Amino acid sequence: MILLNLGDWWVALSGPQQAFWGISIVFSILFIIQFVFSLIGLDADTDIDGDIDGGFEVDTDFALFSVRSIIAFFTFFGWAGVFILNSGGSLLKAIGFATGSGMLAMLLVSYMIYIFFKLSQEGNIDINNAIFNTGKVYLTIPPQEGGQGKVHLLIENSMREMNAVTKELEPLTTGSEIRVVDIIDENILVVESVKSLE
Repeated sequence: MILLNLGDWWVALSGPQQAFWGISIVFSILFIIQFVFSLIGLDADTDIDGDIDGGFEVDTDFALFSVRSIIAFFTFFGWAGVFILNSGGSLLKAIGFATGSGMLAMLLVSYMIYIFFKLSQEGNIDINNAIFNTGKVYLTIPPQEGGQGKVHLLIENSMREMNAVTKELEPLTTGSEIRVVDIIDENILVVESVKSLE
C-alpha cells in the first residue's frame, strides 16, 4: 500500500519536480553515509575516485572541488529546487535558487574541511617521520613530478593531509596506496605506489 501511494505521488509530479526530488533523495543518502563514515573514522576512504584534477583552489590547502563538497552541492541543490517548486515558484527561479544554495553549501563544506585539516595539522611534528609510511592518495598526483597532489597518511599517530609528488611514469589516482620515499622543500612528500615497490 505504501509503495502504491509512493508510486501515485511520483507519477503526479511534474518532470522538473521528479528531477529535483531524485537529486535530493540520492545525494541526501550519500551525504548521510559519508557523515556516518566520518564519525567512525572511515572518512579518508569515502572519497572514491578523487577530486577534480586542477580544480579551482583558493590556496594550496583549500580545494573547492572534492567529493564531499560536490555531494553537499547536489544535496542542497535538490532540496532547494523542491522547496521552490512546491512553493509555486517557476522552474527558472528554482534552478537559480538551487544553484545558489548548492554553491553556498559547497563553499561551507570546503571551508570546514580546510579548517579541520588545519587544526589536525597544528602542533610540532617531525616530517621526517613520514618516510616509509604508507597512506592513500586524496588528490591525484601527476606523473614525473609534473605537479602536486595530496595524500592522507599517519605521522606520529595523527592523520595528516600532505602535498606530494611522484617520479612514476603514471599518475597516482585517488585511493591508490602509496609509500613515502623522500621529502623535498621541507614539506613536500615524494611518494611511490605501494605496488611498484613490491
